[in-house]
Amino acid sequence: MFYHLLKYVLLGPLLRLVFRPRIEGLEHVPESGPAIVAGNHLSFSDHFLMPAVLKRRITFLAKAEYFTGPGIKGRLTAAFFRSAGQIPVDRSGKDAGQAAIREGLGVLGRGELLGVYPEGTRSHDGRLYKGKVGVAVMALKAGVPVVPCAMIGTFEAQPPGKVVPRIHPVVIRFGEPLDFSRYAGMENEKAVLRAVTDEIMYAIMSLSEQEYVDRYAADVKAEEAAKKAERERRFPRMPLS
Repeated sequence: MFYHLLKYVLLGPLLRLVFRPRIEGLEHVPESGPAIVAGNHLSFSDHFLMPAVLKRRITFLAKAEYFTGPGIKGRLTAAFFRSAGQIPVDRSGKDAGQAAIREGLGVLGRGELLGVYPEGTRSHDGRLYKGKVGVAVMALKAGVPVVPCAMIGTFEAQPPGKVVPRIHPVVIRFGEPLDFSRYAGMENEKAVLRAVTDEIMYAIMSLSEQEYVDRYAADVKAEEAAKKAERERRFPRMPLS
């Protein structure tokens, strides 16, 4: 109920008015039945723009931090994501990936659309990073098509750290569904999962025309944060007198 209120009355019309997104390939999203929409992830606003343009409801596996933030802002964010039907996923610990897969398969089992960001986190520099194989596991276990999606311009509209988006042209581009039925029953084969995931990422890259980095985004972020911390340790800022 609240999902449709947000989409058609409260948030959807505002997003369309402010961003005026250009939609391409919407006919590639199945009108019924389960499917995965796999997209790049450039901005916090991706969570709202894609659902606003889709004709069907889509459920995302959202990181648990969106539901546990402190203060008024944290409570409002948690209430919003819960009301919109998004599912919190704890990304810490060795069982985090399995928990996300179970939740995703539950959505697909109900015949719904599942939204997935295979990179696992937002890109911090606008490039496209290596995908995690969870999307392949779900596609093969559920036997569903994967629709690649490219968000273009959302990084410039709301880069990491920017709370209020700026006005910038946005394109949301959907590609033809990817059929992986030839790999049925092979969801435990690591080489197959890697091949499926890479095919999905290649389709996203072709749509988005981003530079591709064959490393996990989380690893690159951690490495750059460590280098920054080391520089600050070696060359501390002098206090202003």
